[in-house]
Amino acid sequence: MARSTGRGLKRRVERTLDEIRPYLMSHGGDVNLLEVTPEGVARLQLLGACGGCPMSAMTLKFGIERLLEDRVPELAGIEAVTADDFDWPEGE
Repeated sequence: MARSTGRGLKRRVERTLDEIRPYLMSHGGDVNLLEVTPEGVARLQLLGACGGCPMSAMTLKFGIERLLEDRVPELAGIEAVTADDFDWPEGE
């Protein structure tokens, strides 16, 4: 995947994710685009049943990543993000 960033790139990633969402939703899940980094990496979060599914890595690699590579070749890659990847603020 080649490098490129910008608002248009993010829109193309979102439109591409919209193509795979019906499949994910039919299994009780979804995908959220958190950001496209300046390096051109799409940071994605699998939601619902997909978030805890043992097959989520395969869905990400062979479903979502392949589709994004085909439709948005400018992406440098994808990165799966989980809730554990965040620094959550302490409650006051």
